[in-house]
Amino acid sequence: MSRTITVASIQFTPSDDMQANIDRVAGFIREAAGQGADVVLPPELFCGHYFCKTQEEHHFARALPWHDHPAVVQLADLAAELDVVIPVSIYEKDGPLYYNSLVMIDADGTPLGVYRKSHIPDGPGYQEKFYFRPGDTGFRTWQTMKGHIGVGVCWDQWFPEAARAMALMGADVLLYPTAIGAEPQDASLDTAARWRRVMQGHSVANVIPVVAANRVGDEDGQVFYGTSFITDQTGEVVTDFGRSEEGVLVVRFDLDLIDRDRAAWGFFRDRRTDLYDILV
Repeated sequence: MSRTITVASIQFTPSDDMQANIDRVAGFIREAAGQGADVVLPPELFCGHYFCKTQEEHHFARALPWHDHPAVVQLADLAAELDVVIPVSIYEKDGPLYYNSLVMIDADGTPLGVYRKSHIPDGPGYQEKFYFRPGDTGFRTWQTMKGHIGVGVCWDQWFPEAARAMALMGADVLLYPTAIGAEPQDASLDTAARWRRVMQGHSVANVIPVVAANRVGDEDGQVFYGTSFITDQTGEVVTDFGRSEEGVLVVRFDLDLIDRDRAAWGFFRDRRTDLYDILV
């Protein structure tokens, strides 16, 4: 029988109440699992409002050690109950250091470790360098009970090097939890289409499905544009949300078929690493 994986993306509007958000995400995970999902992806930093719009010291109190984070502890129990893999995006405190992190929880509830967001943006409405140290884990993939998964976090999704690195590490699918929307400095700038296109490009160039999960709604004047989606290995969007819906997207993939497609296209066969020194 072919190897398969069923992936799901959650899109919703978080409140600024951590427990309420964990409960809502748990409900969406149950819904996705009921549709056969093996892996369920919530959005970036779903435990509260996106707090990086401005530089305010009191927001550092939102960060917690990843082992003890309520979202990790509670969703680990849910993962074991439902037999699903859950990548959990959190604000992590590690001694005096602060990271935008993701904890991969396997389908038996075991936390497999942490990935710390590698690329940290800094601009109007997205002042993350004030809150997050650049990640020190390097890119990571996870051999879970349901498949080999690569995860980048938000700004990571714009960098083709990150997608290629995870594909070279053996990922079956790439996941990108996100918090993106309006650009406060330019009300006419809407990045939703190019946000989607760059990840479709990663999908094409690596012959791999991509799952993107964004928040949606108005958080104190900053509007997040949703448009979460899942591509197949050709880069085609096979299911997506608009700018207002909440819910789950669920798609099943044949991993053996995708492996054959990847081999046939020859992107990895024809790489010229002897010419790529300029990249570093």
